[in-house]
Amino acid sequence: MEFLSEVFGSLIMGFGVAVSLENLLYCFVGVLLGTLVGVLPGIGPVAAIALLLPTTFALPPVGALIMLAGIYYGSQYGGSTTAVLVNLPGESSSIVTCLDGHAMAKDGRAGHALAIAAIGSFFAGTVCTLIIAVAAPPLAEMALKFGAPEYFSLMVFGLVASAVLASGSLVKALGMILVGLLFGIIGTDVNSGMSRFTFGLPGLSDGIGFVVIAMAFFGLGEIIKNLETPDDQRQVFTDKVSGLMPRWEDVKKSAGAIVRGTGLGAFFGTLPGTGPVVAAFAAYAVEKKVAKDSSQFGKGDIRGVAGPESANNAAAQTAFIPTLTLGIPGSGTMALMLGALMIQGIAPGPQVMTNRPDLFWGLIASMWIGNLMLVVLNLPLIGMWVQLLKVPYRLLFPAILMFMCIGTYSLNNSIQDPLLMAFFGVIGYTFMKLGCEAAPMLLGFVLGPLMEENLRRALLISRGDPTVFVTRPISLTFLILAALSLLVIVLPAVRKKRDEAFAGDE
Repeated sequence: MEFLSEVFGSLIMGFGVAVSLENLLYCFVGVLLGTLVGVLPGIGPVAAIALLLPTTFALPPVGALIMLAGIYYGSQYGGSTTAVLVNLPGESSSIVTCLDGHAMAKDGRAGHALAIAAIGSFFAGTVCTLIIAVAAPPLAEMALKFGAPEYFSLMVFGLVASAVLASGSLVKALGMILVGLLFGIIGTDVNSGMSRFTFGLPGLSDGIGFVVIAMAFFGLGEIIKNLETPDDQRQVFTDKVSGLMPRWEDVKKSAGAIVRGTGLGAFFGTLPGTGPVVAAFAAYAVEKKVAKDSSQFGKGDIRGVAGPESANNAAAQTAFIPTLTLGIPGSGTMALMLGALMIQGIAPGPQVMTNRPDLFWGLIASMWIGNLMLVVLNLPLIGMWVQLLKVPYRLLFPAILMFMCIGTYSLNNSIQDPLLMAFFGVIGYTFMKLGCEAAPMLLGFVLGPLMEENLRRALLISRGDPTVFVTRPISLTFLILAALSLLVIVLPAVRKKRDEAFAGDE
């Protein structure tokens, strides 16, 4: 009871921070931009957050985090709009929503599908806000007992798990993590003062900027990829959307799917490398399994919208648990959130909760407010989003490109950063064409320097004895879990199931 009263008191303090006029404005801007990002195919929350990272220099830390978080979970709402209306997922986690959502739209029930998607997302967001509030403090308290060996082993497990649970080839995912680790150590070695992998370029002595890498791989790479799709192949929704108030029978039929999707999303969101995409696919598979009659799935069954939409929003929010409490990002987007903390001069990890309670609890409280804003915003603005879908991409991408160049240049007022962005953008596009995901690379890039620092610190404490990683129980546990993750995926049956699970994400 004492623990719950502390959590309740902290939440009240968080709402006091979140409902200030300034933070309400940042929350509104975040969820509005997030919905826009979700509606417009080919941008995505990672690219949008990467674009806006330079602006966070001028913002207060709490407001910056609230706005970026709003973009992330707001994009999950927006992605359902295009999935239902034009059979085109604005966000990768909305791929599953296309199956039944668009079938409902063709049947004249687009409004009902969008309404249930909004209700499911709001329910999932509300429940997961409470889960974060209850689960985060004990996790952070446990993390305070971690030393350098434990942090190093935890990061190894996080990177291995993100590779194992990422879609596509395991070898490619591990390779991308290695590429990220190599990019992360470019610059001057803090201990020796020697330059590493700078190729004689003075501009690389401080390393590659996080924003530069993020914009290149998730912004420029995506733009080049989207330019391959001609405008005449982009579907346009011309019908009028009606019936935005859900019918009672739809709510009744969807209730179980919403609850199950929320539970699955909450679970998958905390796992490294999974997030909304895996949660949405898992929720759809579960709904087909538990349905007495699954013949309507793919033909306009509302449970096929309710389950995945609840799951992807739940996963988007619980992904903040390991990021805020342990300093371990579970996805590319969470790596960007971690980068935003670092830009503000805040060391990620359990100390955030104790040193900056206003930021931690204010962010959690803002999630509930943001979810409420999204329900109020999304349904009345459907007409405006439909009009936006008609804007040709050839007119959108120059504006996005201009903002990216301005953003990277403003970091250090150096022309080198936009040039580096262009260089790595081509590399990012090449990796994309080879079927290599960028998210594991970004996790490796963020965690690489932290892993190196904790590795060196652990070896200094143990006077060069590497057994320090296996003689400490917590550290050994994480290393065993990492090894088991790799061993299990090698088993033929498990590998087959993994390939089937991600088949729809190709």
